[in-house]
Amino acid sequence: MAEPGALPSVLLRMSGAWPLSAAAREFAAAGVPVFPCVAFGKRPATGHGFHDATTDLDQIEAWWRQSPGANIGVPTGAASGVVVVDVDVHGPVDGRTGFDRAARAGLVGGWELLVRTPTGGLHAYYPATPGMEQRSWQAGRAGIDFRGDGGYIIVPPSLRSIQGTTVGYRVETINTGPTGLLDSDALRDFLDPRPAPGPRPGTWQPVGREDAQRLAAWLDRQDTDRNLKLFWASCRLAEGGVPLTYALDAVLTAAKSDFGPREITATVRSAYRTVRGEPLRRGPSSSPVRGESPQVAEGGFSRDASTAPGISRVRGL
Repeated sequence: MAEPGALPSVLLRMSGAWPLSAAAREFAAAGVPVFPCVAFGKRPATGHGFHDATTDLDQIEAWWRQSPGANIGVPTGAASGVVVVDVDVHGPVDGRTGFDRAARAGLVGGWELLVRTPTGGLHAYYPATPGMEQRSWQAGRAGIDFRGDGGYIIVPPSLRSIQGTTVGYRVETINTGPTGLLDSDALRDFLDPRPAPGPRPGTWQPVGREDAQRLAAWLDRQDTDRNLKLFWASCRLAEGGVPLTYALDAVLTAAKSDFGPREITATVRSAYRTVRGEPLRRGPSSSPVRGESPQVAEGGFSRDASTAPGISRVRGL
């Protein structure tokens, strides 16, 4: 494992005029392993990707002599002593919203520095937790990925070609206050909550008035994004095998003071799609649900529901 602060210290000394080969040697000399990625891209240029990362100066010299424009990849986690929260801004996904919510919840403080990525996102650098494996993960709906053990990042002064324009990774903000370790598991649970295991098949009883009242009390106690807590509650009902029509009836009762019926219906159906992994259709025996219109019952997500956490997709750095 590289010495704590080794990678950020190189970035803080770095000048924008440094050639990529010189920067790669500086990282390696500081004990931070590096490997080449394709010029203006993120794909590893070696046969085993980040597993080929090294501090061997002769090997690094050979790599960048062969490809002077190769971007610099650094494995995250124990190898480099750094873990990174990757805040993605791409199309309809804006991870800055989730990062701001996590900041208000006290989950992402203590970063060492922020690096602006070529697509407008951010890499927040934290010291890796000594003696503890922190596996990489993705929270696709939140637009945030975590780069720890088993992952890698592209570091400054690497360059990307974005729609024909060359844009670099650059250090944007330095934390002059105290830094600290990141609880990556807590952050993942906050951004992409996973429903608790439900009862065994055949043990569920229909949701009644008391269940709806308990759900209402639970929703009122949660101090977080309203769509997030509604999505979470709906996932729990889906995991427990509660039929969609019963779930909608209960949630419409519980959340009617905070949400409109259309928003409630769209978010509950989004949760059921996420948990069950398939489109939902009401059978001919299902009764209409209070406050639900036929169009919403069969149709997609509301604008708020599209930001609810669910099954993530794998994305690049």
